[in-house]
Amino acid sequence: MKYTEKGICCTGFKAAGIKEEKNGLALISSEKEASCAVMITSNRVKAAPLVVSSRHAKKGRTRGVVISSGNANAYTGRQGIKDAEAMCTMASEELGLKKEDFLVASTGIIGRKMDMQLIERQIKEAAKRLSSKKEGSQNAAKAIMTTDTFPKSVSVKTQLKNGVEIEIGGIAKGAGMIAPNLKHATMLCFLTTDAYIPDSRIKKCLETAVDMSFNSTIIDGDMSTNDMAVLMASGTAGNRDIDSKFQHALNHVATELAKMLARDAEGATKFIEVEVKNAKTGSDAKKAARAVAGSSLVKSAIYGNDPNWGRIIAALGYSGADINPDIITLLLQNTKDSVCLIEQGRVRAYQDSWELKAAEKILDADEIKITIDLHTGTKNAHVFGCDLTPEYVRINSEYTS
Repeated sequence: MKYTEKGICCTGFKAAGIKEEKNGLALISSEKEASCAVMITSNRVKAAPLVVSSRHAKKGRTRGVVISSGNANAYTGRQGIKDAEAMCTMASEELGLKKEDFLVASTGIIGRKMDMQLIERQIKEAAKRLSSKKEGSQNAAKAIMTTDTFPKSVSVKTQLKNGVEIEIGGIAKGAGMIAPNLKHATMLCFLTTDAYIPDSRIKKCLETAVDMSFNSTIIDGDMSTNDMAVLMASGTAGNRDIDSKFQHALNHVATELAKMLARDAEGATKFIEVEVKNAKTGSDAKKAARAVAGSSLVKSAIYGNDPNWGRIIAALGYSGADINPDIITLLLQNTKDSVCLIEQGRVRAYQDSWELKAAEKILDADEIKITIDLHTGTKNAHVFGCDLTPEYVRINSEYTS
């Protein structure tokens, strides 16, 4: 597997993006009908674009996606649905297609009416700028940003077991309001591939990749109304089926994008990875990891370089996972050093211990890993997150002003 610079502009796809202050618009287009799978937020309040995209995706085919930033088009009633449909109509008319051929997504402030004149102008301009070069993908990634500080894009090439080379690319956005629970952050992700994926397998491919990436990312514990992930496959690579090497590459692209989201979280200064090992069940491992990564007390302690491991233990206790406190092992690591704070229930990091002093130095890094061995089974889980800072509060206290 090797990295490329094409982003979502894999063979068979074009993209474009326009950014005007807080308002952006991106267009992703497939040169021919592509198979697709869509996953949306499990929040009971679903933004209008998600409702429309779910309808249009039922046939399992699409010709592209139109995405707006600056306005979430959420909690906007019937008019919001009409506006989301209108975005699909505008995009399709520019490219000589049908409204149902397009999916739609939006991100931004909830409860505001869409400026459809602005949207129409931006769609017309984006359609003119569609490009199969890396610049098309880069501009699309920039256009969907809100409080993000940098565009998120990853693409790789790999060979299937039969020797056919395929490419997978993706862009994503999201810096706050991220604790996705996508089924069948604001997090938006668009994945493309030139591989052929059988209709019976494409949804499972996306679900698998999302579960170990975006569903394993916690920024602030708030689940957006607009979370959405899309996988589109043009089939131009010429393969007749996919294998584990495809899934591995798709998982990798999604995971790298998820890590970028965590690193670029609103106000974040540190990237956190929580690994839970040897849990009784996969569910227990995920519950434990999510509780630790999502704990405001843990996140605050890491921001302040405070090795208060008791907060981690407390989070494990309320996580809902089946744990035995008397046999837990807890390690703290950065890219260079590691220290064991608790060894199978025996505390090593007491006050004034060298372990506690070592932990404080480890926390001074900008990438922190918390490893927890529950010693109750064989199941593992990873969750990505970040610290909690005063800057996060400032950004979100001024979001609509």
